[in-house]
Amino acid sequence: MSAVDTRPAPFRFLLSELSLIGRRRRNQAGLAVLAAVPIIIAIAVKVTNPGADEFSEGGPSFVSSITGNGLFVALATLALEIQLFLPIAVAAVAGDSIAGEANVGTLRYLLTVPVHRTRLLAVKYAGIVVGAFVATVTVAGTGLLAGLLLFGGGDVTLLSGTTVGLGEGMLRLLAICLYLTACLAALGAFGLFVSTLTEQPMGATISIVMFNMLSWILGVIPQLDWLHPYLLTHWWNSFGDLLRDPVAWDPLRNGLLSAAAYTAIFLSAAWARFGSRDVTS
Repeated sequence: MSAVDTRPAPFRFLLSELSLIGRRRRNQAGLAVLAAVPIIIAIAVKVTNPGADEFSEGGPSFVSSITGNGLFVALATLALEIQLFLPIAVAAVAGDSIAGEANVGTLRYLLTVPVHRTRLLAVKYAGIVVGAFVATVTVAGTGLLAGLLLFGGGDVTLLSGTTVGLGEGMLRLLAICLYLTACLAALGAFGLFVSTLTEQPMGATISIVMFNMLSWILGVIPQLDWLHPYLLTHWWNSFGDLLRDPVAWDPLRNGLLSAAAYTAIFLSAAWARFGSRDVTS
């Protein structure tokens, strides 16, 4: 490597941010937990051979299909972890994004390099999105590997009853990962905004998790059905529509529009807050 790094400054900044996120022990431990869940599910199904979807209430669940094709280990685990574990992983990264820098006293240094505040927010948010994608792919990849090892592959029977090849099934799994990443990126935008409000990353992380859980709780109250389509998490379980033939695009489109709206609102709020914030640490 040459003595002078000729890569563009924003690219270097992003690589530095991703490296920082990846080196944190709590993030590494979080990925290990995310990866352990599909292995536990695969072993549990192998041992007990359940005939119904015991692992999930509400939303798509694929446990009863696991024994027929290992691909469904990844799908079942995503359906389970999207409700809590994946949002916690995103909350940990998002809550630490700005508040963590302020807490250890490096935020003021970053802004005197100089780094424009908008660029700093953009890089921090990009790190959150990459973290969400890595977390989702970790769950799906580990589940796929464990499932194929324990149950084998073969043709995949979709929710509509159509059979497709394993290759197409894996492409649909990748599309599901991208869809869930977009959904989690909206939660990450909220987390980035919360992180600009405090210098305590743990407090920010807890607030993000509580916001996520509140959305899930409100989403199961029948008397609030008028509110459900506007909740952050309402469309997350629509990823199952990618396993239909033809694909049911309307719920997926609504989910992406909802995620885009939440992302735009909270990124704007984060920019407005951080742009006028008096940084003292």
